Amino acid sequence: MKIAQEFREFISRGNVVDLAVGVIIGAAFGKVVNSLVAEVIMPPIGALLKGVNFSTLFISLDGIDYETLAKAKEAGAPVIGYGMFVNTVIEFLIVAACVFALVKVVNKLKRAEEKPAEAPPAPSRSEVLLEEIRDALKK
Repeated sequence: MKIAQEFREFISRGNVVDLAVGVIIGAAFGKVVNSLVAEVIMPPIGALLKGVNFSTLFISLDGIDYETLAKAKEAGAPVIGYGMFVNTVIEFLIVAACVFALVKVVNKLKRAEEKPAEAPPAPSRSEVLLEEIRDALKK
């Protein structure tokens, strides 16, 4: 009974819920970035490089030339799929840029909240003289 209560308290803390939401959104964001890279960014880059499809670039380590990466894997050949690595690096750079932009915005908002209100400007010389005259007339 006590373990269930402790677990309920643990789950109800804001940090755990925030973490869960962050993980779920992060996973969804990863899928979006993956699709962006594979379907939007890499095809034009491949077209600029005369029809290169990065996801199919590989090096066969057994010395045999295979037509496709799928055929090399089907034959059980050891391969280095450097094309997929290039895609993954581009995905990482996009995610890193988005996280950087998000952190920059959050930091800017925090600084705006923390910034104390500016003190009102000092009264002008004529205002000071008028206050002195007023105070002298009161006496």
